[in-house]
Amino acid sequence: MTPKNCQILIVGAGITGLTIARELLKRGVKDILIIEKESGTGCHSSGRNSGVLHAGMYYTPETLKAKYCVRGNRLMKEFCRAKGLTLQETGKVILAGDSTEIESLYELKRRADLCGARAYLIGRKELHELEPGAAPGDQALFSPDTAVIKPTEVLAALEAELEASGKVKISFGTVFRGLDGGGRAVTSAGPVHFEKLVNAAGSYADRVAGQFGLAGEYKILPFKGTYKQLAPHRTHLVKGNIYPVPNLKTPFLGIHLTRSAEGEVLVGPTAMPALGRENYHFLDGWSPETLSILYRDALLMFQNSTFRQVAVSEPKKYLKYFVWKEARKLVPELSLSDIVESSHVGIRPQLIHWPTRKLVMDYIILKDTQSLHILNPISPAFTSSMAFAEDVVEQLLS
Repeated sequence: MTPKNCQILIVGAGITGLTIARELLKRGVKDILIIEKESGTGCHSSGRNSGVLHAGMYYTPETLKAKYCVRGNRLMKEFCRAKGLTLQETGKVILAGDSTEIESLYELKRRADLCGARAYLIGRKELHELEPGAAPGDQALFSPDTAVIKPTEVLAALEAELEASGKVKISFGTVFRGLDGGGRAVTSAGPVHFEKLVNAAGSYADRVAGQFGLAGEYKILPFKGTYKQLAPHRTHLVKGNIYPVPNLKTPFLGIHLTRSAEGEVLVGPTAMPALGRENYHFLDGWSPETLSILYRDALLMFQNSTFRQVAVSEPKKYLKYFVWKEARKLVPELSLSDIVESSHVGIRPQLIHWPTRKLVMDYIILKDTQSLHILNPISPAFTSSMAFAEDVVEQLLS
């Protein structure tokens, strides 16, 4: 039964909500309720990502992503070691092709240095030692702190720790529907009185914030990330993680190859506009909002060149051939038959600042006297989560 009163109400039992609850316990809070509309933890972005723990070299130093990623990486690794969870510290290489990409590679190195992330420029010999199958180049960037975990393991361990405390209740199948005056939430399980509310609702965070009169200038624009994978007899071509130099004007990292904790080598993800917040497959997740999303897509096609570039180039990657063309730039030995289908798919709940029609590149934190709202919880949100939670709880309780 869902409690009718609590000190802190958290909306959403993904990685952000769970780590915030854990940090609240550390600060002495003894009455926490998490409501989650699904039947378990991390059913969407948190449980559907590739499991890569990022090291922190992609983000400009003034951003929240840069602030939390490096420390978040360390804290998540410590948690996995303490709990005996899967942790593969395989590292990552980022490959540069032409001279333009070399310049971007140096920019990534500069960002890494400013953010305190370890990153080393390496030559052909070192690259071959790390990833013998990678495309040879005069220079690459090596990130020794990039690792791979099992997100579902981490989520389950957090859930068990919270429930064992006796101070946290997770109410599954409970939908946040709005407010009924100050300090009273309307849910599908009845009203809940709270002192403070944390909105960690992921792709629905903008809707929850809207109930508090916040986030009106933002719109959601979901992107679908689909994967292929390498045929089992070809997975030996990738030891850890092989990435391209990304387009630094977008929040996407491009098609890359990742050896997952299960031993698969994932090839992806794509970044194609989706038609709903849960549009994992063709007709799944369609709703009346689909028309609004299509309208936003159409408008941005004309008004945002970065979005137009993504919207035009990404949909063709539904086809194996175009994924293979990108993947073989990283591992030249790959043939088309080496790429096979994968069931891995996720939705990136990308936020748009609607007045300027720009993709939001960082996390957004909004708050009033009773609530705190976390918007745009996109990659590297899983990596950042424990460090992010420290700061969020400090703001909430201050």
